Amino acid sequence: MKRALRYTSTVSALPATVPFTGPESMERAATGQPFAARLGANESVYGPSPRVVQAIADAGPDVWMYGDPEAHDLRHALARHHGLIADAIVVGAGIDGLLGTLVRLLVAPGDPVVTSAGAYPTFAYHVAANGGALHAEPYRDAFEDPTALVAKARETHAKLVYIANPDNPMGSFHSAAVIQAMIADLPDDCALALDEAYIDLAPPGAAPLFDMGDPRVIRLRTFSKAHGLAGLRVGYAIGAPVTIRMFERVRDHFGVGRLAQTAAIAALQDVEWLRHVKAQVAAARLELADIAARHGMAALPSATNFVTIDCGRDGLFARRVLNGLLARGVFARMPLVAPLDRCIRISCGRPQDHAVFETALQGVLADLAGPDTDAGA
Repeated sequence: MKRALRYTSTVSALPATVPFTGPESMERAATGQPFAARLGANESVYGPSPRVVQAIADAGPDVWMYGDPEAHDLRHALARHHGLIADAIVVGAGIDGLLGTLVRLLVAPGDPVVTSAGAYPTFAYHVAANGGALHAEPYRDAFEDPTALVAKARETHAKLVYIANPDNPMGSFHSAAVIQAMIADLPDDCALALDEAYIDLAPPGAAPLFDMGDPRVIRLRTFSKAHGLAGLRVGYAIGAPVTIRMFERVRDHFGVGRLAQTAAIAALQDVEWLRHVKAQVAAARLELADIAARHGMAALPSATNFVTIDCGRDGLFARRVLNGLLARGVFARMPLVAPLDRCIRISCGRPQDHAVFETALQGVLADLAGPDTDAGA
């Protein structure tokens, strides 16, 4: 007898792919050695607050217990931090986990969904897994185009629109006024997933005021970036209580463990460490811009903890640069959709990380300029 599982038709039709190949997989596939500079996942190399490390150590003996499924203490700490009520917040396993829950809530097979071509691919991954019909609008220069996204939502009768502010992979940001105008122009029955993963690192005036009376807007935030907790997977969504209550129907109630909740509370309380990290990121962005300029490239303005560098040619050339960096032990990434793929993306690091990156970049560019290489092809 031939045995086989009966997968859904939606899943059976999907390609065997994941949004990202992790650096550990890349290391194993190459030399088996760690990268000399890990600058591709926009983690915070500055680490978590020492208070967070101590809180994790203190809570270590309690890991035999599941985490609080309601994340009561963390939600209330976040509510105090933002001046909201706890019923406007739901905690999840990073923004990726929350996006998966949100898509399950809103997207059935065939439902239209709008995003930007080249935007954060995990969102598209979840939409595809639920059989949604994804419509993508191009960036305008280095920016997602809110006007075009809203117009496409109206044209397609979309149930959900996704935008990241600040943006990944380009590092750009829109003002709060622009985002607020986008919200006002959305169809009444269309939800907005506003990904604010990098908002802690953006200039003042990038985040609109919270409006708990609008059930269409779901704002997604994380402890993975500025707070340095990428390895613990803890994020949260902010929205109208009537919307947040719907998450309870389908979310993973034990998806955020005890240590993650404890660490997030400690991180939220250490405002001095956040100020320190923001200063480190600001200095690192300037350093990376200087490195790019020294090698004939242009760093785009960044409101995140990474810098997107325009390699000055086409996507093929940028991919050769990226592959050369990987071969020299520098983990980096690049946008995947033209014309954004003329760029590479480098996470902010320490001076020693940047030195490794610059040495590798210099070697890559020398190789590509060699007499036997058509670097512009």
